[in-house]
Amino acid sequence: MRLHPTLAAPVLFLAAGGAMAQSSLSISGLIDIGVYRDTNKVWQLGPIQRSNIAFGGTEDLGGGLAATFALSMRFEPDTGQLEQVGKPYFHGESTVGLKGWAGSIRLGRALDAMYSQDWKFDAWGNFDRIASPAWDIWHYNYPSDPRGNANDTPEYGRLNNGVFYDSPSFGGFTVHLSTAATREPPGMPAGSAATASLVQPWGVSLNYDSGPWAAMLARERNSEGNTDTFVGLRGTVGDFSAYGAWDRSEAFGSVAKVLTFSAQYVVGRITLRGGWGRMDLDGVQAQRTIGAGIAYAFSKRTSVYVDAASKRYPDDTRSMYGVGMAHSF
Repeated sequence: MRLHPTLAAPVLFLAAGGAMAQSSLSISGLIDIGVYRDTNKVWQLGPIQRSNIAFGGTEDLGGGLAATFALSMRFEPDTGQLEQVGKPYFHGESTVGLKGWAGSIRLGRALDAMYSQDWKFDAWGNFDRIASPAWDIWHYNYPSDPRGNANDTPEYGRLNNGVFYDSPSFGGFTVHLSTAATREPPGMPAGSAATASLVQPWGVSLNYDSGPWAAMLARERNSEGNTDTFVGLRGTVGDFSAYGAWDRSEAFGSVAKVLTFSAQYVVGRITLRGGWGRMDLDGVQAQRTIGAGIAYAFSKRTSVYVDAASKRYPDDTRSMYGVGMAHSF
């Protein structure tokens, strides 16, 4: 493992003295389970959204400075097991950091600058395996960490050995940055050709969120030189919200271009969602998704929902549908 000399620099700007003071601890999460028909036409019992549990905390260090930590794991509620074989125990996040007047900085494993913000531009929050048009196709060619999981398999979304910065809001504008130490390929000595080909990964996202409008522009590069550019826009009028996103990911000469649109309308306890998405891979349409869903909220924490989607591939069209229940805490 090698650490770029500049990685430690962002930590210094937050270093400020202060007396030890009050601390807090929070536990939160989501338990989601449903019955659904997948794209292989097989009926499944399990999470349609992501079931997770998270622990977080802060300690007031005085002088406007606070220490933070976050631990988050994902699991399969139907079996109680971790979400996927090969994922780390704290797959979602494991960070410690500082926050103050200049923003917050965290060290460890977490969502990178792009993935931590893009969910705001899909009606399902990129969090629904059936109906969300973003689920299958956003960032198609872009693993954030090409060897971020067990057996050096790729991780889409999170960086290991990372540094993450989130700025305070300036008139609705925020900046989010991420980078990480690079890992030598397994069995390769330092200084080998494979190691020398690694580059410093980085990500930056500029966001605007004020009143009825939200927008995002992000650009990233991973340790193997693959790149991703993402643009998102959201508008809200009363109980109606419309979302649009464009994404271009490139890896080793392969280019995936994605366009998605979705909408949400809230009527009392009922939420209606609909969306469309298309991905072109190397100039050929590789997938088109049309999704719809309806959710009924028994309370702020508990809801039931029905989802359906049609996914068209070059040689086949497949239908997915299911019903689920979610409880947040």
